[in-house]
Amino acid sequence: MQVPAQFEYERATSVDHAVALLQRYGPESRLLAGGHSLIPMMKLRIANPETLIDINGLDELGTIRLDRDEHGAQLCLGALVRHAELLASAVAGEHFPMFHDAERVIADPVVRNRGTIGGSLCQADPNEDLSAVFTALRAVAVVQGPDGRRLVPVREFHVGPYQTVVEDSEILVEVRVPVRPGGGSAYTKVERRAGDWAVAAAGAALWLDGGRVAEVGLGLTAVGADRFGAPRAEEFLRGAPATEESFAEAGRIAAEHCRPVADQRGPEDYKRHLAGELTVRSLRRAAARARGLEA
Repeated sequence: MQVPAQFEYERATSVDHAVALLQRYGPESRLLAGGHSLIPMMKLRIANPETLIDINGLDELGTIRLDRDEHGAQLCLGALVRHAELLASAVAGEHFPMFHDAERVIADPVVRNRGTIGGSLCQADPNEDLSAVFTALRAVAVVQGPDGRRLVPVREFHVGPYQTVVEDSEILVEVRVPVRPGGGSAYTKVERRAGDWAVAAAGAALWLDGGRVAEVGLGLTAVGADRFGAPRAEEFLRGAPATEESFAEAGRIAAEHCRPVADQRGPEDYKRHLAGELTVRSLRRAAARARGLEA
């Protein structure tokens, strides 16, 4: 039987209280949200926090809302929003269909009912789906600590496998996604079996101006893409015709700059091939949605 080492337990009553508890217990404390990554690691003694700080009661971190101001609109997702809630959100799906694409293939209903979007981002697993989605959408993370809140672009949020910019006494409270009219988005994943980690996956967000790409965001997971991104492929696409030829070249560029690792899910060349092919498929579907050709 696998059991965690002994630990202390605290239940936070507010975000400020959670930050205060993190300060009190120091770097050997961990936040508990969904727990689907942390608890198995604790059972295997890979993670041995001295204190667990339970934030599940912080309802203010569980909201999905659309904010509008003089600068435009943004979709705001609380860090405690469950995967199932994001999948069921009509407003999220209306503006960014790739959220629903991704959430349908994340794990299984048990995990989706408890796992949180903030936990997924902060776990920083190189095979994680939502990190690629938020990278493609150029989302911004809101991090709160003893000195207040700071904004971190998701493209700067991850600093390495299982590492983020969130400090020991900070907590991710929200993820904000800018809303622009006229776009389309899609997420495509290959997995060995339903609910598994990706062999490879790609997300694309696309805005068109006539027949050309006005703006684009790409995200890749499980293929060794630096910070889940494909900036050189984006640079190539920006201003290019929104055609199969352009998408194919963008896929080739994205695959070329990946650094996949051979493992039980496949060899390097297969994963690199998938990175390019899935980039093309996501771009194709995102363009169709931007043109109103797919519901």
